[in-house]
Amino acid sequence: MTLKVGLIGTGWFSKMHGELLAAEEGVEVAAICGSSKEKADELSRQFDDARGYGKITDMLDSRKLDAVYICVPPFAHGEIEHALIQRGIPFLVEKPLGVDMEAPTSILKGVQEKQLITSVGYHFRYMDSTAKARQLLKDKVVGMALGQWMGGMPGVYWWRKQEGSGGQIVEQTTHLFDLLRYLLGEVTEVYAAYAQRVMHNKHDNVSVADVGTVTLKLASGAVANLSNACMLSGGGHTGLSIFTDGNNLELTHGGLVETAGENTHEYKNVSNPYASETRAFLHALRTGDTSGILSTYEDAWKTQQVTVAANESAQSGKPVKILALS
Repeated sequence: MTLKVGLIGTGWFSKMHGELLAAEEGVEVAAICGSSKEKADELSRQFDDARGYGKITDMLDSRKLDAVYICVPPFAHGEIEHALIQRGIPFLVEKPLGVDMEAPTSILKGVQEKQLITSVGYHFRYMDSTAKARQLLKDKVVGMALGQWMGGMPGVYWWRKQEGSGGQIVEQTTHLFDLLRYLLGEVTEVYAAYAQRVMHNKHDNVSVADVGTVTLKLASGAVANLSNACMLSGGGHTGLSIFTDGNNLELTHGGLVETAGENTHEYKNVSNPYASETRAFLHALRTGDTSGILSTYEDAWKTQQVTVAANESAQSGKPVKILALS
């Protein structure tokens, strides 16, 4: 059976996911919905038999789809997911789930009621180095983790607005928060401090902080700190370091370095995590077996909860406790 998949969004992520889907046997990119029909038509020409639409209702009324990939900015979530939930259409959605908790919580309720197959684009979970890190952390006592996402500010207009992106913690550094949860367990409390140092003076309409740091308490008893900056003019670094009683791990986009005593081992990322993510989702659609999906909507909601709590803490100047999902 050929799976007919739709794409919502016409940016880089939609194009990348579309190319991966088109390369899979028995999969057809059948429809693309954009902020304008013109944009959707332009991207649809890259795929055989794909049609472009300017409204999600037009797409869903016109094409019978087995699944949809949602690749839109954080502020645009809500109506799209509810339209798919209403029709019982499984979806893979790129992170983050929104700018706050309102839309994600409403969407989660609908997903749970329909028992819908979902996947969220936390592709760090699918890296070879992440799987290896989980092995190396078995039977270890983790004391601390330190993470950094240091770089420049993306040029798209909505990213620079707090109401558009949710800020760097929610939109970008969320990958490290999610990786921390995946490897070390749940977060129970956060305390954050942000500052505007440079970018609001260099560019108009910048309301996001350009530096921030978050201290986290974990249910295991371990502690962590995740910091970010989007004010750098060049260079930068993204990674998560984990310190245990038996080894130290350093995870980056390139792979994993383990240090144990005087011995050092390097494990490089070889597989394409986006391809692994897609194959797990397609397998679930075909078989109902969701065990290969490493980030469901419900799980990603917990990461969203932590990053939004960091924003709340930075605004109030007080620690924020993370309540368990009821």
